[in-house]
Amino acid sequence: MENNSGKISTGLSGLDEILFGGFLPEQAYLLRGGPGTGKSTIGYKFLEEGTKQDGGHSLLITLAESKERVIQNASSVNIDLGKIDILDLSPEEQTYVEAQTYDVFPAADIESKPFIESIVEKVEEVEPDRVLLDSVSMLKYLHQDPYQYRNIVLSFIRYICNRGATVILISETEPGQSESQVTYWVDGVINLEYNPGWRRIQITKFRGSNFRPGDHSFKLTNNGPEVFSRIQPHKYKRHFQSQILSVGVEEMDHLLKGGIEKGTINLITGPTGAGKTSLGMQFIKEAALRNDRSVIYTFEESRDIIIQRSKGIGINLEKAITSGNLKIEPIEPLSYSPDEFSNIVRRDIEENGTGVVMIDSLGSIQLSFASENTLKRLHALTVYLQNMGVTSILINETKSISGKFKTTNTNASYLADNIIFLRYVEDHGKLQKIIGVSKKRFSDFEHTIREFQITSDGLRIGSPVKTSNGLLTGNISANY
Repeated sequence: MENNSGKISTGLSGLDEILFGGFLPEQAYLLRGGPGTGKSTIGYKFLEEGTKQDGGHSLLITLAESKERVIQNASSVNIDLGKIDILDLSPEEQTYVEAQTYDVFPAADIESKPFIESIVEKVEEVEPDRVLLDSVSMLKYLHQDPYQYRNIVLSFIRYICNRGATVILISETEPGQSESQVTYWVDGVINLEYNPGWRRIQITKFRGSNFRPGDHSFKLTNNGPEVFSRIQPHKYKRHFQSQILSVGVEEMDHLLKGGIEKGTINLITGPTGAGKTSLGMQFIKEAALRNDRSVIYTFEESRDIIIQRSKGIGINLEKAITSGNLKIEPIEPLSYSPDEFSNIVRRDIEENGTGVVMIDSLGSIQLSFASENTLKRLHALTVYLQNMGVTSILINETKSISGKFKTTNTNASYLADNIIFLRYVEDHGKLQKIIGVSKKRFSDFEHTIREFQITSDGLRIGSPVKTSNGLLTGNISANY
């Protein structure tokens, strides 16, 4: 498919986004990575996309796997190669049976001619728009002389491109291997990597066009590969009117001097059981009453448990769900990369006009994504949410239920415009919950600490606690 930029689709919407529309036609691209990284599968999608166009023809030249095996592998991930011409130049079983050897002449001198003739004959017959060579690494074994190898690869690229086709060359890489010389002969290079955690795709060369730099994530599914472009938040903007949003609890609004601003990032932080999620749910319920569509992304609890638990404290979410103003989206830990999760959030906002997003919790995100770049990805997501005017609630759990006050254990507090903290304090041998605000970027706030209770009738916030000091150490005798 050709778009208004003159580019052709790769067959993967996420990769098209990274390449700002797809490949430039009649150019050569190198798809490189280690075993099992998904090179061939991405190549098959490129060929399949070409057959969807009227008069489009795709050609696969396979040097390693047989035609039957290629079709079987593609079919297992729901890729149809039925309309694709396949030139099978893989070694035949008979080659081993007859134990052919070349004692007098080099193998390249004997095999090159029929190899080249087969390709030329097939290209003249098919007149393809897209060609996939799997893999160029096999040619290196056939032409071990560097000069011969260079000539055969460059000749192949020029021959295919000069006949109006776009070609992908697949190349195998090994850990620690130096940069392949083929990267200098092609117009673009796509690198694939598979590390524990998630798969990465990165563009390191793209002649004639700009592209999104950095590493992006992708996954292989039963329906083929999916590529998830990392969010570039400043590319997105949605006009919205500034307004103060009520939490729905009068005393909490007093603490916040009216409520929280639309389009801000709000961090609710505290130890386990202090009421972080309950406070977030209260805000979500209030948003639903304003007909402000909200989504809760939960890494820790199921949809049913959230609904049941909220109902038990006087926060009924079922009406909001039925009306379409609320969606609860459970996220299975360790099943998503940061880019995939960000794209889920982004797609929902842009398709459904979502105005409030709650993520429960930051600790689960870091555990689930297992990436050194998780905080950077989260930063990009929060900036995107701000630019789109989405009000965000981030739930964060601190390790200690008392002791020295610490906003987060993840160094994520800088992300927030507003920070609401919950704490436990000891009062004559009893644990009491307290609540306060430690940061509000766009306005003043009440600098007091109040008692906080969760009851069957809802959240209760008491009067300011009267004590001289020590509340944030968690070890005082307070006068309530």
